[in-house]
Amino acid sequence: MSTPHAATIAALKAEIAAQLGFDPNSPPVSVDDKQAAYVLDVKPTTLAVWRSTGRYNLPFLKVGRLVKYRLSDLAEFLARRTANHTGEVRA
Repeated sequence: MSTPHAATIAALKAEIAAQLGFDPNSPPVSVDDKQAAYVLDVKPTTLAVWRSTGRYNLPFLKVGRLVKYRLSDLAEFLARRTANHTGEVRA
């Protein structure tokens, strides 16, 4: 983890863990869909739609009926969606 991108992912992962009330130094590997929805500020049903339609590239784990999201995948998703501006840069 020596690249700036990797450092950003690690920082986001620690921020997510803290937001969910976990120790950022030893966060869980994955969280359930309700916790993931809380982090992304969307409803769990929105995540279900994203999973079924493939609208966003947000990996998830499925074991039986359980749906889990890795904290690292949530951090990567947020990093990819971080923007500095919405329009064209003009000089």
